[in-house]
Amino acid sequence: MRFCDRFWQFLFFFTLLGVLAMTQSGNADNRLASEKSPYLLQHADNPVNWYPWGKEAFDEARTQNKPIFLSIGYSTCHWCHVMEEESFTNPAIAAQLNDSFVSIKVDREERPDIDHVYMMAVQAMTGQGGWPLTVFLTPDLKPFYGGTYFPPEDRWGRPGFSTVLKSIRGEWEANRQRIVTSSDQLAKALQTELGSRAQDVRPLDELTLKTAYHQLGARFDSTHGGFGSAPKFPQGHVLSFLLRYWRRTGAEDALGMVRITLDGMAKGGVYDHLGGGFHRYSTDEEWFVPHFEKMLYDQAILARAYLEAYQATGEERYARVAREIFEYILRDMTGPEGAFYSAEDADSLPPDAAGETRKREGAFYLWYASELEHILGKETADVFNFHFGVRNEGNVANDPQGEFGGKNILFQAQTRDETAKHFGRNSGEIGRLLDQAKVELRELRAKRPRPHLDDKVLTDWNGLMISSLAFGSRVLDEPRYGEAAQRAADFILAKMKREDGRLMHRYRADRTVPSEQAPDRRLTKRYRDQDVSIPGFLEDYAFFANGLMDVYEATFDIRYLEEARFLLKEMHRLFWDDASGGFYLTGSDAESLILRAKDLQDGAIPSGNSVAALAMIRLGRLTLDRDLESWTASTLDAFSARIAEYPSAYAQMLNAIDFAVGPSTEVVISGDPAAPETQAMVREAFRAFIPNKVVALCPIDPNERKRMEALSPFVAKQVPMGGKPTAYVCQNYMCKLPTADLEQMKRLLNA
Repeated sequence: MRFCDRFWQFLFFFTLLGVLAMTQSGNADNRLASEKSPYLLQHADNPVNWYPWGKEAFDEARTQNKPIFLSIGYSTCHWCHVMEEESFTNPAIAAQLNDSFVSIKVDREERPDIDHVYMMAVQAMTGQGGWPLTVFLTPDLKPFYGGTYFPPEDRWGRPGFSTVLKSIRGEWEANRQRIVTSSDQLAKALQTELGSRAQDVRPLDELTLKTAYHQLGARFDSTHGGFGSAPKFPQGHVLSFLLRYWRRTGAEDALGMVRITLDGMAKGGVYDHLGGGFHRYSTDEEWFVPHFEKMLYDQAILARAYLEAYQATGEERYARVAREIFEYILRDMTGPEGAFYSAEDADSLPPDAAGETRKREGAFYLWYASELEHILGKETADVFNFHFGVRNEGNVANDPQGEFGGKNILFQAQTRDETAKHFGRNSGEIGRLLDQAKVELRELRAKRPRPHLDDKVLTDWNGLMISSLAFGSRVLDEPRYGEAAQRAADFILAKMKREDGRLMHRYRADRTVPSEQAPDRRLTKRYRDQDVSIPGFLEDYAFFANGLMDVYEATFDIRYLEEARFLLKEMHRLFWDDASGGFYLTGSDAESLILRAKDLQDGAIPSGNSVAALAMIRLGRLTLDRDLESWTASTLDAFSARIAEYPSAYAQMLNAIDFAVGPSTEVVISGDPAAPETQAMVREAFRAFIPNKVVALCPIDPNERKRMEALSPFVAKQVPMGGKPTAYVCQNYMCKLPTADLEQMKRLLNA
């Protein structure tokens, strides 16, 4: 062979190797590969030249004088996946973005501050918001155009993403100054809107609670439960408010709304009948067809609502749902060191299609009737299918995306008694058969391709789950739940609180180098520094401090009370608005955005201000800390005008108002924690639904007692009577006679 031929063969070979190397390594200009966010890593191989939020991207936009394309979402967001598949992996659209824009990708769960500011802007521009959030900014980060999901091409009467990019590029080149001016005006309008919300103080009292009750009643779906029409979201904090209103007034309609809603959700397809836990929301008004993602915060908030309903009614079905939620969390959503993961995706690979590469919504949870018969046998499958509404042709009539053809969503179509009657069998026998079938199917389902797990740890969401598990351990008398809450709390205190006391927002383990395999302390430290980031937000402080108080009531370990007090004091130092009152979303030491936002309205999670108010009043009543009581009052005053306008929009704040208005109850049990009489008193304190209550244990150990007295000086005189465990019950700032008699304690609590 001639030299030339060999030369060209070698040149071709090495060129091919270079192309393959570039293909394997992805887009070298995409800067997301070193990020920790699961959402950002999902986009690390896109042909879009993504930047994470930060100075490098901002400098590039200013240097090139290009507008910024800001895309905000989260890793388990279905329509975020769709937009990625349609647009961000499309070479032609990527070329448009790379040519004319600096593209920034943000995980809304890691950076709720960025999401909140630009969501406000998009809602102001379009009247709606959601994820994926699509925003175009000037190089100085001011928004001038935005929306949510865009199809790649013009479709459904809305402009395609390619059209939008072309139009914005043209406007930027032809009318740049007009865009800059309008973006300045929008930023000023948003700041003015925030400032205008600090209005005159309005009274917040029982009339406020009554108004909210009537507003919720007007929106209530008396057939299926829930509020409004489809899509229906579970609103656990609303149900908790209605339970409080029922206890305050005896209004049976309030309790009825809670029962119908909790029963409807637990029977519907929005509930995972095999594995426990709730999906994100129902696409219909009957709670039947869910959007299948599962979020940690939903499990926490709804578990609390079911536990409170169990306290209020004594009906075991509510306790069962709470237990199943907790078992799901402990089985599938808990990390090796005890902290809780964030979410599971709606989409997964179909288990019945070999070689399928396209994920489909709900694929992990759906069943063919023939599949169930093959697994369970015909006799058991007949019973199971009758009870859970399974049909041979599939049971989903409305399937616009073509995801559910011939398959079944499990829902409780019949009660166990109705199923037993239909088959002429004993109800207990049918119950055992169904329970065994559920275990068998859950174990088989676990072998299917699982939905993506977002395994980052968020302090605020963990705080919600810690609170519910700790509360559940007392209500259900199940120490395991308290131990799980304590383990998660200890993880956050050890791993997500800096040496200077600053609470951090996000932790994510590097799965390739588990921390327990770190060969020395230096690597462990470096590993920790890599994985913990983002200074904590208001929700981190408020939710976690509130959770620590529940852990204290579950364990009576005084250090959790001490930590809660420290965090609430720090929360006030870092987040308080001295001019108008209330708490900012970001701390005084946080990155500056185009405005410093302050939030009150409840969304999927309750607002930080609402939980902050509740946490402060709880700890204030337990410790008689005048600062905490004063800060609670100032927080309520700061938002009173907004709350008074439409109180039902602020259900979690109404729970704090309900506590502040009273009556409230303070219970101190003085005695040996290990004594059966002491334990019986503790169980009694949590048996009934008494939401506006704090419980403390004054130990007999001298050192522990001294620590408790340092927190709550008034317990110094609350000693065991005659050497027996003694309950001190105070209501509305008046203390009743102490008692060592359990029956008398019951009467005092329910007076």
